[in-house]
Amino acid sequence: MTDEQTVAEDQGPVVQIDIVSDVMCPWCIVGFRQLEQALGMTGMGARIRWHPFELNPQMPPEGQNLAEHIAEKYGASPEQSAQNRKHLTDLGADLGIAFNFSDDSRIVNTFAAHQLLDWAEAQNQQHPLKIALFDAHFTQGHDVSDAGVLADVAAGIGLDRAAAAAALASGAHAASVREKQQFWTSRGISGVPAMVFGGRYLLTGAQGAQTYADMLRRTYAEDQAA
Repeated sequence: MTDEQTVAEDQGPVVQIDIVSDVMCPWCIVGFRQLEQALGMTGMGARIRWHPFELNPQMPPEGQNLAEHIAEKYGASPEQSAQNRKHLTDLGADLGIAFNFSDDSRIVNTFAAHQLLDWAEAQNQQHPLKIALFDAHFTQGHDVSDAGVLADVAAGIGLDRAAAAAALASGAHAASVREKQQFWTSRGISGVPAMVFGGRYLLTGAQGAQTYADMLRRTYAEDQAA
């Protein structure tokens, strides 16, 4: 469905991991960094395949203020929202993630970002692009629903900017993204991150390095015994 990127150890056991996620989801990048820690703990590698999911598919082009959105969607008070952002910021710092939340932080529509990720598959650059998009949104505070910003992010990892812009303008990857989204939602995925280990074990949410390490070992052992 998507390209694969081998992460972590050059030698040793390797496990396939499919990650369903959205660029707007802070727990997705937290979960991935915890997975990286688990790979380091186990000395294992992973073939990462990213898949699209939209937390807010009806989000209008102009987006919405983050605190306002959280209040509307989850009923969080301003104090709860601020506390949650601080928790994420502290957790991110321990994982090497700079969450730069502010009163002006916004949630935006990510359908175009998913189309760009789909386009990057052919260049085998989906993984670095995904990580760069997380950084652009959470650390740099850029509007990753904007075609120009998306093209700049693509160029920043060495992809052709004009080709990225043309892919977005054409809408050629829209149907592919919708198909992949439907694939996962039809299999019960309703929240992210959702990580599937070895094509059979699902872990949802950011589960922590130890949980991921245990799952890596279990999956690899079963693969070897099969």
